Amino acid sequence: MNDFLKLVLARQSDRAFDKKRAIEPEKLEYILEAARLAPSACNAQPWKFVVVTDRELAVKVGKAAAGLGMNKFAKDAPVHILVVEDSANISSILGGKIKNKHFPLIDLGIVTAHIILAAESEGLGSCVLGWLDEEEVKSLTGIPASKRLLLDIVIGYPMKEKRKKIRKSIEKIISYNHY
Repeated sequence: MNDFLKLVLARQSDRAFDKKRAIEPEKLEYILEAARLAPSACNAQPWKFVVVTDRELAVKVGKAAAGLGMNKFAKDAPVHILVVEDSANISSILGGKIKNKHFPLIDLGIVTAHIILAAESEGLGSCVLGWLDEEEVKSLTGIPASKRLLLDIVIGYPMKEKRKKIRKSIEKIISYNHY
């Protein structure tokens, strides 16, 4: 198995982080550089990241990501990378209208994959959270009300062992030349 597939196999959604262990600045810079280099439709780069590293603020943001019993672990993550949809360029917007696709959402999925794989490559755990109190997190971090906060990627040193991946068989998800 090559190194990339080993990385993909190792990456999991971690839900328990070492509260006492901060992420080294150089590791965080590496992750953010991987995000910066991610591809996007028409090179629009329709994203802005708010990186929460302040411990007190991280706890507040983590609490705003918890609700209905979900994501209680988020308050223990030392870093939150908030993924905000930013303006696409005119080519991406026009292409999306013609093709009836909102390319920024696709682009944000791609950049999120870059972030979580880069975190894994640095020995860090991550979990992508879509369930969060968007208005509360915006208020805590100064994200303008007009912007869409789509995801909170929590990152930290994982406290639990790797789990066996459960995925559909390749035959159930792949076909060649015809559906």
